[in-house]
Amino acid sequence: MPLDLDPPISNYFATRNAGDAVGTAALFAEDGRVHDERHDHRGRSAIQGWAEETSRQYQMVQTPRTARQEDGATVVTAEVAGSFPGSPIELSFRFVVDGQQIKELQIG
Repeated sequence: MPLDLDPPISNYFATRNAGDAVGTAALFAEDGRVHDERHDHRGRSAIQGWAEETSRQYQMVQTPRTARQEDGATVVTAEVAGSFPGSPIELSFRFVVDGQQIKELQIG
């Protein structure tokens, strides 16, 4: 059964799985931040570059499995499968959303 995620979060997984870096970046606030693999990517341009690079490098599919609220954020656990050692793996995606925009995403 699919999870009932708020639109910015469900759209994030849809655009990432489609390899749509422009669409992914558009979901973020102008000063949004992604923290992934010990690096910060701040602003839509940097987020678009991050999305392009990770899609190219890993050819991944992210499948949300669970979601919970935690300290004002939505934490989604997703199975991530792609062209990397140990695939598939389970990662947590911590979203801070303001209205219809993602302000912050921490992947770990």
